[in-house]
Formats: sequence, structure tokens, C-alpha cells
Amino acid sequence: MVLLRPDARRRADQAWAVLRMSRPWFWPLGWAGAYAGSVLATRGWLPPGAAVPRTVAALVVLGPLVWGAVLAVNDLHDLPSDRRNPRKVTAPLVTGLLTEADLVRWQTGAAVAALALAAAVGPGFVAGTAAVLLLGWLYSVPPVRLKTRPGLDVAVNALAVGVLAPMAGWSLHRPVTGYPVLVALLGLLLVAALYLPTTVLDVDADAAAGDTTAAVHWTPRVCRRAGLALWVTATAVWLISCHLDLLVRRDSWALQTAWAPVLVAGYAVAVRRPSIPRMAAVCLLFAVPAADFLLAWVAAGRPS
Repeated sequence: MVLLRPDARRRADQAWAVLRMSRPWFWPLGWAGAYAGSVLATRGWLPPGAAVPRTVAALVVLGPLVWGAVLAVNDLHDLPSDRRNPRKVTAPLVTGLLTEADLVRWQTGAAVAALALAAAVGPGFVAGTAAVLLLGWLYSVPPVRLKTRPGLDVAVNALAVGVLAPMAGWSLHRPVTGYPVLVALLGLLLVAALYLPTTVLDVDADAAAGDTTAAVHWTPRVCRRAGLALWVTATAVWLISCHLDLLVRRDSWALQTAWAPVLVAGYAVAVRRPSIPRMAAVCLLFAVPAADFLLAWVAAGRPS
């Protein structure tokens, strides 16, 4: 058995704390969106060989670097509510394993590294990365602190994850000006619907800390109902776009039609008692029609 010296153990504990602070379970949100955008741009499941280095760099930016930078500044300014939140009792800043100075250093380093690596990928990608970092800053830092401005808190998350992430994947292969507007609209609706119920999770701690989030301002019940309305709207827009061949022509969209009630029912069940795992399960439900659509998209791009 190898015993670490106290200073080495502390460094190892801090490294693990930094990793937990960056929430690796959130990284796939950026990756999935970027992958979908890449498939839309190339009409292929894998990037062309020449794009592999750019793709690997994009994965690093959209995973640990962007999430690390955004969540470090978020945790720094959420400390008053996190101290009152049973879900956050083991958060590194709450326990003291990381200090406020540690988070400032990590946020700065991750943001600089993200922009530097994004610049090597391409101008469209670095612009999108800068936009996400700016949105993350505006979301968390006073006096703007969009997290406490109901409606804008939803919009900023929907824009970052629902539009900019897939557009980042698209930008690896094509100019961002060609990104489909309908896909951007669907991304906004879907992520807004997924984000709204998450504000319910911390409503008591946020209210005690004076943070007027969507759930604090509108009540959890209204947020759950609004989320369901957005989800139903997104599902309807998705079905209409498929059956009218607005994005790609296909003889049958039977799976999309059959799966729509499953999507709505699954979401309705999940938001009755929302949690991160339950909302992740809703994302997995959506992966079924998303994969079916991408199959049609890729098939339509192959020579007949």
C-alpha cells in the first residue's frame, strides 16, 4: 500500500475537488450538441480525417475547460445559497477544500486555455467559446447576475447549450451563417424546457440567500407547468418539421410520431419530482427521435 505525504495527499484531494467542481456529468451536454452539429454539417457519422485534430481540441474546450471556467465562477458567487443547500454540503468551496482564490485561479486559467485552444480550431469556434464564457460570467456575477433575473436565466442556458453547442460542432466544418434556423429554434425550446425544472431543486436555499431564480419568482408549480408547455411545443415543432420535410425529405416518420407521446409522458413524470438524474433520463428519451432524424439526414446526403 502506497502512503502519500500530507502535502501530496492535499494536492491530490484538491485535484479531485477541481474535477468535481467542473461537474464531468455535465460535459456530455456540450459534446452531444456539438456532435449533432457536426453530423448536420458533414452528413456523416464521423468527422473527415482532416478535421480529427480540430474535433479533439473542440472536445477538450467543450468539456473540462468551458464547464470548469463557467462553474468555477458560478460556485464562487453561489456560496451564500450553497451553504444553505443540502445538495451542496460536500461542494469543495463549502467544505473548504477549495478556497475562493483557488476558484478564481481555476476560472481564469480554464477560460484562457479554452480561448487559446479554440483559436487554434477556427474563428467561428473561438467566437462561440467567447460567447459561452461571457454568458457564464453574466449568469453568475453581480450586478448583472442573470441567474436572479427570471426568464433571462432560462434564456442564457437555452442559448448556450441549445444553440451555441451544436453550432460549435457545425463550425468545425462549415460557416456558422449556414446553421439551420429551425434547428436553432428547436434547441432553444428543448433546453429551456430541460432547464426550468432544475431551478426547483434549490428553491428553498435560493430564496433564503435572496436569489430570485425562476422557481423563487414564479413558484415551482409554475416552472414545472411552463417546462411542460415548452416541451410539448418543442415536440410539436419537431413533428411538424419532420412531416412537412422542412429539414430533410423521408417517406415515413412513423417512429417520430409514435415516440412523441413517450417524450411528453416521460417529461411529465420526471418534472413531478425533478432531479438531475430524472432530467438526464428525459434527455435519453429524446436521443431516440434525435438519432432517427440524424439517420435520415445522413442517408439523404449519400449518393443514390
